Amino acid sequence: MAALEVAVQYALPRRGVPAAASLHRAACAAWRGSGAAAVTLRVVDGEEGHALNRDFRNRDYATNVLSFPAPDLPAMPAGAPRYLGDIVLCAPVLAREAAEQAKTLRAHYAHMVVHGLLHLQGMDHQEPGEAAAMEAVECSILAGLGYPDPYQTGSPARETNAPATGTVPDA
Repeated sequence: MAALEVAVQYALPRRGVPAAASLHRAACAAWRGSGAAAVTLRVVDGEEGHALNRDFRNRDYATNVLSFPAPDLPAMPAGAPRYLGDIVLCAPVLAREAAEQAKTLRAHYAHMVVHGLLHLQGMDHQEPGEAAAMEAVECSILAGLGYPDPYQTGSPARETNAPATGTVPDA
């Protein structure tokens, strides 16, 4: 498998948020493509998360993760990575969910990075068969990273809404 370039942006103080190396590791584990690729991970506060979810999904609340696939771009120079898109992680929502679901914050961030990157690679969860397949891939990747199954019994129900411009699970 080819390398994935991961740019991590923190739009808030990093205190309590996993380090860029941890987020990078999760993204690279989820990369299934061939050839060089790049993605941006942006960790935001509730205000920015709310605005993005409202503006791109018509949902008036902050959610845990949004995936924004890159538009089709003209051919890049030979050897340049293919830009996959952006993944936005909302820190306060992830912190709340991790506590509610009795997960470590690092495990929950890893799950949402994996989930977001799978969306950028074309996976979805709108139909039951798609959801089962995507969850199985997520669980396999997360197990390889040393994290437990994020869909264990007792976790709150997940949202399976059709994406607008952004793709958002509430896992």
